[in-house]
Amino acid sequence: MTFDLASLGWDAPFTVALRALPADLQPGRVIRVDRGVCTVLRPEGPVRATLAGSILAGASRDPANLPCAGDWVAVRSWPDQRVTAEAVLPRRTAIVRRTADKDSTGQVLAANIDAAAVVEPMHPAPDMGRIERLLALVWESGAQPLVVLTKSDLATDPAAIAAQVADIAPGAEVVPVSAERGDGLAALRPRIAAGRTLALLGPSGAGKSTLVNALAGATVMTTQAIRRVDGKGGHTTTYRALIPIPGGGAVLDTPGIRAVGLLDVAAGLDNAFAEIAELVAACRFSDCGHGAEPGCAVRGAVESGELTGRRWESWQKLQREVAFEMRRKDARLAARERTTGKRAAKRTGG
Repeated sequence: MTFDLASLGWDAPFTVALRALPADLQPGRVIRVDRGVCTVLRPEGPVRATLAGSILAGASRDPANLPCAGDWVAVRSWPDQRVTAEAVLPRRTAIVRRTADKDSTGQVLAANIDAAAVVEPMHPAPDMGRIERLLALVWESGAQPLVVLTKSDLATDPAAIAAQVADIAPGAEVVPVSAERGDGLAALRPRIAAGRTLALLGPSGAGKSTLVNALAGATVMTTQAIRRVDGKGGHTTTYRALIPIPGGGAVLDTPGIRAVGLLDVAAGLDNAFAEIAELVAACRFSDCGHGAEPGCAVRGAVESGELTGRRWESWQKLQREVAFEMRRKDARLAARERTTGKRAAKRTGG
C-alpha cells in the first residue's frame, strides 16, 4: 500500500523546510513513538526509524524537541537497511502539557494538528473542570478546539447537556455523538478531510477508540466493553497513534489522560474563559484583585448570576497553577544559565 503525503498534510511550507536540510533526506510523518524509535509513514509505507544524534542532542536541552505523533520528520535510509530520523521539521501546532517532574518541563502530546477535540462522555456526566482545562491546552496549541460529547445514546437529554457544556466552552463547537449509532459523525468528517488532522484528547473510557473506528469505517483501534456499574469503558489506547483515514486526512488518538498539567497557557486560558477575560478588562482598576475593590466587573457578574461561582473558582485555580509553574520554570532556566556561566568561566580561566 502506498500513501499520498499531501493527503496527510504535507504541503509547500514543509517542502521549503525540507530543502534546507541535506538532499538525501526524505519526508515522513510520525505515527507512533516507542522509546527512541519512531514509526514513520512514507509514501511507500511505514518504517521504523531510530533517532539520530542531532535529535537526541536537541532533546537533552528540551524534551519537547523529541518527535511525537503528528510530527513531520526528515529520514535517511542507510545501505545496511537502517533508517534514522535526522530532524523534526518546524511544528505548526503543538499540544503541550506539563510533565509530572519537579522541573516544570513540557511534554508534546500531538503536533501539526488542525483541530483538537476534547472528548468527554455524556454518561454518567461530563466533568466540566476537565473540559475547561483541556480546552486551555488546545487553545494555546494553535489548533481549532471543539468538544465531542460521546455516548449521547445513553443520556436522557443530550441537547440539554450539550447546552450546558457550550456555556463553558466559548468559541468551541460542541458536538454530541454516538459512535454506536453513528449520530453526530457527519459534523466531524470535515475535520478529517484530505490534508487535515483531528486529535482526540480525553480520559480513559470516554470512547475515543470507538470514535476512531467509526470515523475510519474499520476496526483500527481496540476497544473494551462499557462497565455496567458506572457506564465507563476500559482503558485501551496506551500510546499516541496517528491513523490515516481512507480518502485522506488523519485522526490522532491519545491515551486516556489522568493528569492534565498546565504550563505556559496564558493565552489559552484567556480563550477558554473568554467571558471572564472580558470582565477582568472591564474592571475599574487594572490591578483589581476582584475582592472588595470598587467597580469590580467580575464581582458584579458573580453577584448578579451572570457568572457562576464554579466558573469563577475554576478560572482562579487554573490561573494560580499556571503562575506557580511559570515561576518554577523561570527558576529552572535561571539555574541552568548560572551553571552554563560557571562552566564557561572555568574553560576560560575566569
